[in-house]
Amino acid sequence: MLSKSCAFTGHRPCKFPWKYDETDSRCVALKTVLAEQIAALADAGVTQYLSGMAEAVDSWSALAILALREKNPAIKLHCILPCKTQADKWTASSQELYRYILDQADSIVYVNREYHRNCMLERNRFLVEHAAILLAVYNGEWRGGTAATMRYAQKMGREIIVIDPITRLVSHKETAPHPAHS
Repeated sequence: MLSKSCAFTGHRPCKFPWKYDETDSRCVALKTVLAEQIAALADAGVTQYLSGMAEAVDSWSALAILALREKNPAIKLHCILPCKTQADKWTASSQELYRYILDQADSIVYVNREYHRNCMLERNRFLVEHAAILLAVYNGEWRGGTAATMRYAQKMGREIIVIDPITRLVSHKETAPHPAHS
């Protein structure tokens, strides 16, 4: 099943020039490219999708999967959550979207019940460990959860598809399996 699976990673709204303004033309264009990449994966036979359900990229990906699932019931959305309280401090509209997506998900996995310092990292590692492909919206910066998830996916030998959030250019990184994991 691993070969037919894809996980997502990407920056939170504060890392984008448009912040939380999803009506910004750059955000609309990025979401279009993201949906096109997910559709291409589905056309190639990828049916299992893992979303960490963070704001922005994870939620946009989940919504694109739910739309595809209407046409192709083989497509499944698995929400991989770092803890029960992930969305507690989000805005009301973000919490509403979060609950909507969880209600539509094919499965929900809590990597941890309670929040702790490393629960996001543990969630990100779970995503990489359970997917053959990592689809990342990544600005190239070295620090942060998205960067760490990218490095872990490379170490694990996963196929990585990167969308630059500003130029929206798509690149593919084929990584050789790490000897300890092959």
